[in-house]
Amino acid sequence: MTEAPRSSPQEQAEILMQALPHMLRYDDATIVVKYGGHAMGDVTTGRDFARDMVLLEQSGVNPVVVHGGGPQIGAMLKKLGIKSQFSAGLRITDKATVEIVEMVLAGSINKQIVGTINAQGGRAIGLCGKDGNMVIARKVTRGGGGDVEDMVDLGFVGEPDKVDTTVLEQVLGRELIPVLAPVAQGVDGETYNVNADTFAGAIAGALGAKRLLFLTDVPGVLDKDGNLIKHLRVGEIHGLIADGVITGGMIPKVEICIYAIEKGVEGVVILDGKIPHAVLIELLTDYGAGTLITR
Repeated sequence: MTEAPRSSPQEQAEILMQALPHMLRYDDATIVVKYGGHAMGDVTTGRDFARDMVLLEQSGVNPVVVHGGGPQIGAMLKKLGIKSQFSAGLRITDKATVEIVEMVLAGSINKQIVGTINAQGGRAIGLCGKDGNMVIARKVTRGGGGDVEDMVDLGFVGEPDKVDTTVLEQVLGRELIPVLAPVAQGVDGETYNVNADTFAGAIAGALGAKRLLFLTDVPGVLDKDGNLIKHLRVGEIHGLIADGVITGGMIPKVEICIYAIEKGVEGVVILDGKIPHAVLIELLTDYGAGTLITR
């Protein structure tokens, strides 16, 4: 197999110069990246992601990583013989389950990402919503069939109620990269599992982030012909849902994008996290890598 031709020093310098306007645009800006799904299980993709975070931090950007871990939680529950209960298609998170959720999210996954970033020359610090009362959660219930009588008690599942950025403000701008697990405490003192997308939206809003990036397993929002929609405004989204252009799992994703923008985020991008260096392509090149949603 022949090696790809290496670019000349002049070509490499030209690439760096092309990135300069973008680096200036994001200088000292906060960028929140929701990292999860398929990318987390792949060693090469994980290393590329870590390098992206280190390069951003070294370029004067303040990256904040929020991660999920659904598949890893499922695997650990299976390994320990803890069976998940469902009601109206929704998983019930009981006391035993939330202990495993916290162990996997705030423990093994969080420290694995921290370790990978540090191995690539960064200085990452692992935190969760409990640290410094960063996120106070409120209990979530969901409707089973639309009637009040059909409300489902999901157990220890929460959503962000209050966000205190004190801890993050102490960390950002000090050459540290915070890596956040979406576990939070309620006013009742209980531990709650928070949807990672919602957690990222709340953190990005509270920080007034310039960008919130959702690394997914799809290129972004697609039109009826399957082509990528490069830019959407919030006002266009509900029309696209009504027309059946945005369907399935993309609906809650774009609704969280709207939520984040209403909270104060300048722009939200849905992009394919399996593309090598997707974050750098989106932020530091002329091309962009997904769907940008703005007010």
